[in-house]
Amino acid sequence: MTENTGAKYGGAPGSRGRTTIADVVVEKIAGMAARDVLGVYALGSGFVRSMGSMRERMPGAGSGKSVTRGVDVEVGELQAAIDLEIVVDYGVSITDVAGAVRENVISAVERMAGREVVEVNITVSDVKLPDEEDEEEERQRIR
Repeated sequence: MTENTGAKYGGAPGSRGRTTIADVVVEKIAGMAARDVLGVYALGSGFVRSMGSMRERMPGAGSGKSVTRGVDVEVGELQAAIDLEIVVDYGVSITDVAGAVRENVISAVERMAGREVVEVNITVSDVKLPDEEDEEEERQRIR
């Protein structure tokens, strides 16, 4: 007896063709997943965030904050490697935050992009102190 597996028509419809996922897609997924973790104040170093805020003020240079700031990825056909640069809130356990970021990023990328995440490297570039003004508050005051 022969089992009908769809081979007569080239396989299951969901497996016909190829899906390509751009690096920026994985960068956005990883950036959003990292920002969702309690204790993460921002992504990117102070310099990168300053350049981004200057770029946001320029007419026609894009709208809003870049989700990919502080995120760098390498994406292959089956796997991805992710580098993140984060700023944490003062008082949190950096190792706990880094672990939670890794778990959240790996889960999101593997679920949404279908790529095995082989590593998530995290650089903590700064700590947001309670008495430091937010960039947003400072920009609003200057206007």
